Amino acid sequence: MLIKACTPSSVLLVCLGNICRSPTAEEIFRQQAAIAGLSLKVDSAGTGDWHIGHSPDERSQRHAKSHGYNIGKLVARQVSADDFRQFDLILAMDSQNLADLQAIKDSLTDPVDTLAKLALFSEEDPTYGGDDVPDPYHGDAEDFEEVIKRIESSAQAWIESWKTC
Repeated sequence: MLIKACTPSSVLLVCLGNICRSPTAEEIFRQQAAIAGLSLKVDSAGTGDWHIGHSPDERSQRHAKSHGYNIGKLVARQVSADDFRQFDLILAMDSQNLADLQAIKDSLTDPVDTLAKLALFSEEDPTYGGDDVPDPYHGDAEDFEEVIKRIESSAQAWIESWKTC
């Protein structure tokens, strides 16, 4: 469980391949933070290495664009050990990626209090709290729309939670 802290200065959003959920979350989070007046570094990455250097999935780009989010400029990358040192908070799109991130963090020799805090992306969300953001990669248009709805809700929930600290 995340120990509540005031607004972080940097957030990394993580899914499996960094071509569907996390780049969508990166742009949604960036826009919502800006609207809320937060100065926040936002980035995304994947735990896997299959899509390094690729643009987000065409379907993710199309659905994001229909909601006013341009993710076409983003480039997939893999999570690195340095991410745990450079970000205050790392949010995983699902419990498997959270477990993978925890394993990476546990392998680092840095003092734990100097490393990013980890949490499930939906942790603060009263609607989807504790739920995985489902991977739409093998799904259809409805699955991509569901991802956007959940990401918008959970991103807003994090921002609201920081207003109360």
